[in-house]
Amino acid sequence: MDQVFAPWRIEWVERDGSETEIDGCPFCVLPERDDAREALVVAESDRTFVLLNNYPYNPGHVMVIPKRHTGEYTDLGEAALTDHARLKQRTMTALEAAFDPDGLNLGLNLGDASGGSVDGHLHTHVVPRWGGDTNFMPVCSDTKVIVQALEESYDQLRAAFADQPGTRCPEGSAVLVSD
Repeated sequence: MDQVFAPWRIEWVERDGSETEIDGCPFCVLPERDDAREALVVAESDRTFVLLNNYPYNPGHVMVIPKRHTGEYTDLGEAALTDHARLKQRTMTALEAAFDPDGLNLGLNLGDASGGSVDGHLHTHVVPRWGGDTNFMPVCSDTKVIVQALEESYDQLRAAFADQPGTRCPEGSAVLVSD
């Protein structure tokens, strides 16, 4: 039997849950926090931001989220749609530079029946994928093994965003993206 050594996970195992409690919509609250790294906000533009998923399917799993609180894609105006689309492109570029995946899944969960855990605030998942990244754990034991700490994923992705033209990132803040 192979053993997985992940001593950094003890912090997660021993947490009491209070550090993850959010009063209100998490996608409205998190980008307003002073410490972008702690909030997992990797990058932002005028109308959109990129949030590292706290429960990733794979390392680098992020969500591209309009700053405007709406669960309806059709509610976004042209400027917000364009900004969202451009930040998705930059996110794809950053993920490819940071993680060198074999592919990417992009998708929206719209409406109560879509399976999304936050259905009141629109967000697009961007998930890096690699050939052979599936295994028996989710099927046999309803367990997903994440092979990289969120902090390490955050640092890799933030650096990749910062290397893109038109970005700036003061220490402790999200990478600011502009065209």
